[in-house]
Amino acid sequence: MSRSYVSEALRLQVITRAESVCEYCGAPMRIGSDLFCIEHTIPEADGGATSLENLALACSACNLYKGAARFAPDPVTNQDAPLFDPRRQSWPTHFIWSADTLRIIGITPTGRATTERLRMNRDQMVEFRRLLREFGLHPPAHFL
Repeated sequence: MSRSYVSEALRLQVITRAESVCEYCGAPMRIGSDLFCIEHTIPEADGGATSLENLALACSACNLYKGAARFAPDPVTNQDAPLFDPRRQSWPTHFIWSADTLRIIGITPTGRATTERLRMNRDQMVEFRRLLREFGLHPPAHFL
């Protein structure tokens, strides 16, 4: 599958709009900018355009675990639910932080399915958030 070219200008627009954090899990880009990519919220294989309206900033883990999927099982209902789309949905509508802000809790079928599919609370990520919090870098303000 060929991937469309994302110009540097378009890439910078996506990064600026995302305030330099993964639009799925909130990981900050400044910690490891080479671990971030511009991803199509609607995959190109499904007709998604390479346009600002369809691109999101994603850390490599969220991008890898999401892949080209658009749906995943909601662990509560076992029914397929659409994955979170940062271009068309609001993060606080689908997710909240645990009391200690280390875990992302899906509060809708979309939130739960996305949290599971993207493995947002894997042990390494929870520890990473704990370290970021100690340095005042977590959680991102616009994810509250």
